[in-house]
Amino acid sequence: MGDSGVPGTTAVLLAAGAGTRLGLGPKALLPFRGRTLVEVLADVLLAGGCREVVTVLGADAATVRAATDLSRHRVIDNPGWATGMGSSFRAGVAAAAPEDHVLIALVDQPGLAPDTVSRLLAAHRPGRVTAAAYRDAEGKLQRGHPLLLDARLRAEAAETATGDAGARVFLQAHPDLVDLVDCSDLSGGEDLDAPEQLRLLD
Repeated sequence: MGDSGVPGTTAVLLAAGAGTRLGLGPKALLPFRGRTLVEVLADVLLAGGCREVVTVLGADAATVRAATDLSRHRVIDNPGWATGMGSSFRAGVAAAAPEDHVLIALVDQPGLAPDTVSRLLAAHRPGRVTAAAYRDAEGKLQRGHPLLLDARLRAEAAETATGDAGARVFLQAHPDLVDLVDCSDLSGGEDLDAPEQLRLLD
């Protein structure tokens, strides 16, 4: 907690998946801006104003550690990564400083920018969930990532994380707590899930 008594924000970067659908190994190691995707995004989260970044590894964790420089960040391994994103979500939230808000980010979103992070931090209201949102083809805002969980809500959100669901179950149960922040001018908010989306790395 900072000198002002206001909670800081720890970013949790979920980077444990094996990248099976993409077929190129862990997405964390995809080349991006002369480095790896996980290195760039961890630094983006820090540059956007998060106090600390906890990067959760899983598939081929030893290889990812050896091939990257994440020395500016905390890195944890999730031995249960194969059970789905929920276990990585729980591990990351548990590793964050207990008094901090938690910002959840995904390693497969190369469009993430420091301005996206700082916009969410600035918009956050106590006791709320603040989510980046992006406009679909019809111009309607759709909730995406990153997702900022208030310090008072993170434990309950983690308890509901299971299988491939991170905060989804919690968010569906508490739609009244979610504030959407339009980040469409910064990114399309796309996930890197299929080979045709590798253009997002250009």
